[in-house]
Amino acid sequence: MDSLLPIVYLSILLTLLASAGWAILRQVLKTRKIETSISRLQNKLNKEKGTAEEYYELGSIYLEKNLFSQAVIQLQKALKSPDLEGEENTALIYNALGYAYFAQEQYDLSIRHYKEALKLSPNYVTALNNIGHAYERKQLMSQALESYEEALKLDPQSLTAKRRAESLKKRLVSTTASAEK
Repeated sequence: MDSLLPIVYLSILLTLLASAGWAILRQVLKTRKIETSISRLQNKLNKEKGTAEEYYELGSIYLEKNLFSQAVIQLQKALKSPDLEGEENTALIYNALGYAYFAQEQYDLSIRHYKEALKLSPNYVTALNNIGHAYERKQLMSQALESYEEALKLDPQSLTAKRRAESLKKRLVSTTASAEK
């Protein structure tokens, strides 16, 4: 029995090390893929005009890396690209722009871009959730709640909309109750 204990501990240690090694390897491969994409797109777009899809892809990568001002530049180029087709694609870009401005705490600009996305695609649940969040940051609670409720009408399974709407309702009830006292 005593000789079995070190083997169990060693097995557990090896399992933990293998798991950590696998996680590190996956992260390295993911980072390498992203950096390769950035390099490829930057080189191409510095030499020639790109497509809306390429500008959007680079802008999205910049968003993932929290390089919001660079993302804005690429996403604006995607909007101006002559090959941009379809209201749905345009709505995606406006939503991404809204997110980039939101992350920079430029809530008015983010709301404007989310509204553009919703004008093009009124059933865009992600944009509804995003505009609701921007309204919250601007302390416009009734507009935020309205956005989340609209998102829930379109997608009753939207966890973000459910969670945020419930939180806002509780906040509005407690604010109303304390105002009445």
